[in-house]
Amino acid sequence: MRKSTQSEKAAGKFSAKKAGKYLTFTLGNEEYGIGILKIREIIGMMPVTPVPRTPQFIKGVINLRGKVIPVMDLRLRFGLEKADYTERTCIIVVEITRETGNIMVGSVVDTVSEVLNIKPEEIEETPMFGTEIKTDYIMGMAKTEGGVKILLDIDKVLTDAEIGVLAKVG
Repeated sequence: MRKSTQSEKAAGKFSAKKAGKYLTFTLGNEEYGIGILKIREIIGMMPVTPVPRTPQFIKGVINLRGKVIPVMDLRLRFGLEKADYTERTCIIVVEITRETGNIMVGSVVDTVSEVLNIKPEEIEETPMFGTEIKTDYIMGMAKTEGGVKILLDIDKVLTDAEIGVLAKVG
């Protein structure tokens, strides 16, 4: 019987920590997942009021039951090509946790797929892409029957400066 190496044990702890239920969605041809505990609501696309002098990926704000919520387009945030919104385009309202408190943000995605229960053995660490590419917002890669899903740490998708802009917008 083979003994586990230190790196295998570390990977197992990493995977167990990230295992759980994820809401999966698509952006272009890629599938992503966000931990279900971060999701507050999923709504169909609705009119977004633009806010001047904000980054291009910030679409503006929506009025969700009397609360003003900033909305970002995840496609644009990740540097993907802009796409027309369709009847399947959704806004996933997530709660981003920061030291200064929590902020609700709407994230525009192409389509919402399903909720998956991802097991520890299905998760691999984020591959290294070199020092020039920032990937700390990727928690891991989930290997599922349908392919690979990129698991996002929604708390790290935006920088502190961008969160500051959203806080002022919302």
